Parts: sequence; structure tokens; C-alpha cells
Amino acid sequence: MNDGKGRRRLVGRASAGRGAAAHRSAGARGRLGRGGARTPLDRITTRDRLAWLNLAGTRIGTTLDLERTAQELAEFTVPGFADGAAVDILESVLRGDEGLRWTGTGVPPMRATAVCAVEALSSLEPTPVGETTFRAEEAHETLLHRYCLRQGKPVLVSRMRDDDFLRVAPTRSAAAKMRAAGVHSYLAVPLIARGLLLGSADFVRGPGTPPFSATDLALAEQLASQAAVYIDNARLYGREREHVVSLQRSLLPRATPVTPGLRVRGEYAPSTAHHGVGGDWYDVMALPGGRTALMVGDVMGHGLPAAATMGRLRAVARTLMTLDMAPERVLARLDLATRDLEDEQVATFLCAVFDPADSTYTLASAGHLPPLLLGGEGSAAFADVPVGAPLGAGVIPYDAVRLRVPPGGSLVMYTDGLVKSRHADLERQLDLLRSAAGGLAPEAVEGGGLIGCAPAGAARFDEAVLLVATTAADALDAPTDVREWTLPREGRAASVARGLVTDQLAAWELTELADVCELVVSELVGNALRYGNGPGRLRLLRGERLVVEVSDTGPDLPQIQHADLSDEGGRGLQLINMLCRRWGSCRTVTGKVVWAEQNLPS
Repeated sequence: MNDGKGRRRLVGRASAGRGAAAHRSAGARGRLGRGGARTPLDRITTRDRLAWLNLAGTRIGTTLDLERTAQELAEFTVPGFADGAAVDILESVLRGDEGLRWTGTGVPPMRATAVCAVEALSSLEPTPVGETTFRAEEAHETLLHRYCLRQGKPVLVSRMRDDDFLRVAPTRSAAAKMRAAGVHSYLAVPLIARGLLLGSADFVRGPGTPPFSATDLALAEQLASQAAVYIDNARLYGREREHVVSLQRSLLPRATPVTPGLRVRGEYAPSTAHHGVGGDWYDVMALPGGRTALMVGDVMGHGLPAAATMGRLRAVARTLMTLDMAPERVLARLDLATRDLEDEQVATFLCAVFDPADSTYTLASAGHLPPLLLGGEGSAAFADVPVGAPLGAGVIPYDAVRLRVPPGGSLVMYTDGLVKSRHADLERQLDLLRSAAGGLAPEAVEGGGLIGCAPAGAARFDEAVLLVATTAADALDAPTDVREWTLPREGRAASVARGLVTDQLAAWELTELADVCELVVSELVGNALRYGNGPGRLRLLRGERLVVEVSDTGPDLPQIQHADLSDEGGRGLQLINMLCRRWGSCRTVTGKVVWAEQNLPS
């Protein structure tokens, strides 16, 4: 452990019954004690050694964390086997790469990973944990480097003479401190798994203990072989987890689109546990008409299969939202897509569509936790959203609800990893989350502060996603960017629509777009009169682009038709397709909306 000054302080574990110092003062010179106690030399049997190795299997490798496994190896050997132990791991192994084959030349880069020693040897000067163990400019080559790392062979210096300290310690100051502390015996073994070198472990004994013997060397080699397998398993699992996290992060949106009247912030927090990485995701999409789609999902399960399923569902969800479908219809289609997956995955999903014209959200849920509605004044409450069955359960349809958020308020969407705990009820955790959200300042909520103060806190064992959408404080006070009118359901509707659009473009100083916009609105209103039982409402929105929308009650979505040279009609949508950046249509509860976008002048 570090003493706060950049140097590592060595501490030992207390012996069971009497301390190590008490054993030495009583003249009991032994080793291989269980739980820290030592057994006198004349009483150590082969059965004791086998029992000690068997105990190592329960004390080392308890987690799939590489650094923790190395520390468990060091702690297990002190003081039962040695008075001090240090474990160094190859830098390539710490990065998740394979070990190396020794070539007899060169010393591979190593890092100090773990250390443990009794209090009597606390004055030693080992390499601080996390730093490179051998720097050619300030250290000389030791026996560990020459034999363990270059040749894969163990090292035993049973009784150290004065010149042996320089052969064991990497620097003169470290050798002097070993000599002053009374270190008299040294042993080092390589950590080898599957024929590849992963690192090394070296041990020392000080005053009051017998020197290492050939039997101790054989025992250390068996222990190192066993520990190397645990370290290699931790390396493999860590590499797999890193691949899953990288895959998951690559499938999340790299940036949230700029949407009128809305500020969106997404956060992804990987699990602190190795098995907690899986299929949580969020997505933000800009929709036609200035609307914004917000999506949060959670695939049941963990690991690479869950992450892969998450990527497939996210792709399907984005495709469906590109078609400008209503949230409840998106969930119904996603359920069908989930049931088609070969691995029979199940997922929860929450979809919300924000409309800047009236600052409302249309939400639909598939078994997901309810979102939080935060008022600008600090109030916090869960939204009453009808909860349908999870995706893949085969229970449809889904119901949607429309909610209004006050200016400056926020909609908070999240996955269960933010609140889930092994020691508390979910309802209790949700209440704690609501209280925490209500106690945060609006800027802290927008900055993702709920990730840090979630009820589960540092004990969170599952990954979490947090998506915060805040309505701009002036969203309802800026009607100049969104205008909406009700059109008459008769022949003069096109003329009225052209006049409204022309006047508004003049007010926005966009008269150069008037000619194209008049043609577009005339065609849209004409189609509504002919095929949609008459136009409903006309919306004109100025954001990054100029958007024209016309709604009607007709069931059929418009499609571009092939028109022959002799045909008198059928070219309206072809003109819109050529003159506008893009156009499209979507179904609504009462019918459909047809829209077209134009680029604004630079």
C-alpha cells in the first residue's frame, strides 16, 4: 500500500493466536501456518504442505480482477511462508495481451503489482505499486531478471552473503536496507501459464525464521503455477470485459443532436463488477418537424451476447424512428424483432418523443422503470406511464401517454442499474432516487449528477444509463420559431396556406425561400384535399432548416408515382423531392402528417 508520499509501505497480517514476533521470541522457527500462524519445523509434514496448497485455492483468485489476484498471492504467503513477498506482472499482461516466451535476452517491461511483508521488514525499499520495476538508467540487473524473466527458471539464495544483496536488490540503497533489516534468505519463481511468462514472485525471510530450502523452492513453484492460472484467467476475463465495454460504447451515440427547445445529456456508467457489463443503451434522434426521439433500453443478461443484442435492437429502433412512427408503434415492431432473435433475449425499453411546438412528450414503455419529471423549482415525481410487457414477451399492443414539462423542467430516463441494490427493495431505491433528484440543482441534474449520488452508490453492481432532457426556459416564450395554423377544409385552403407561409417567411426575412415554399405547401394541401379528407393543421418551423408540415385524417401515406409524358398529374411529389432537402410522412392517432424540409440560406 502507498503511504501517501509515493513510497510503498509494507505491512504484514497478524498471526492467529500469537503474533509473528511472539513466535520468534519463543524460539519457534517454523512456517506454512494457516491463517498466519506458523508450525514448528519438526512438525511440518507432506500432508501439511498439501493442505497449505489446497488452502491457496480458496484464498487466491477469489475475484476475476488481475491486480487483486496478485495481491491475494502476496498476502497468502506472508507470514506463513515468507516474511516479505512481491509480485510483478508484465505490462503486456496488465493490458490484456498474451504473456511472453523467454528468449534469454532482454528484460520485458514489468510493473510492481502487489506487495506484503511483516512489520519488521517495513523499512525495505520496494518499487512502488504501479511503477516499472526495472529501469536500466537507475537499476542493475538482478538474479530475478537473469533467471526468472530471461530463462523462466527459479532462483534460490538460501543463506545470503554480503555480495548477494547487490545480486538480489535492484539498487544499492535497496540492498543496504535489506541488509540492515536482517534479510538472510531469498527465493524467486516465475509465473508461467500455458507456457507463457506472465510475471514473477519473489520472497524474503528475516530475523527469527529459517532460510529457504529446496523443499520451500518446490512448494513455491507449485504455488506460483497455481496462481499463474488464476492471473491468466483474470487477464482473459478483463480483456473480454474491455471488449464488451468498447463494443457497447461504440454503439452509443457519440454526440446528441441539436434540437430546438431541448438540451439533452446522456451518460453511461460501466459496472464496477466484472460481470455487470451488458446491454444498457440510450439514443437521441432528431425527427422531422423539430421533434426529438429519446430512447433508453436494457437487455436482460450480461456479457458479449447482451451487448450484441443491444446493438441489433438499437439499429432496429433507429430505423423505425427514421420512419417517424409513433412510440407505441415502435415498441410493437421492436417486440416482433426481439422475438425473431435466435437467442430469445428479453429487453425493457422506454421511448419518448418531444414536440417543441407545445413542449410535450409522448411516451411509451415496455416494462421499463418510470421516468422522473423534474420541475424547474426543485419538484420531482415519477411520470405515470402505462407499462407494457418487456420486448420479446409477445404481449402487445402498447399504450402511449402525452405529458407536458414546464419550462426549465427535465425528463430523466434511466436503466435499473442506477437504483438496483442487493440489499434494498426497489421501491425504496426509487424513492431515494426521487429525493436525490429533487435535492440537486438543475445544472447538476443536467450534468449527470444523478450517476454519482444514485442510491446504490459505490456498491452498484450493474451498469447504468442516464438520459436527461431539459426543456429550454424560453421554449414557450419563443413562438417566432414555430408557427401553427388551422386550415379550412375546402378548396380555398391552398390559397390560405400560401398566404400564411409567405407572410411568415417575410417576417423571418426568408423571402428567397417563398417561391419554393409556396409550391411545396400547395402540393401538400392539394394532396390532403384529394386523399386525406381535407387538411387539418399547417405548421412552419424554423430551426437548423425550414420545415413545412400539413396534417390530415387520411389513412394512406403518400408515395411518389411514376408519371408518363401524357399524364396530367402525379408529379407533385416528384417536384417536392427535387426541390427540398428531404420529405416524408408519419401516421398519427387521427391520421397522418406530411412534411418537407428546405435548407436555410447560408
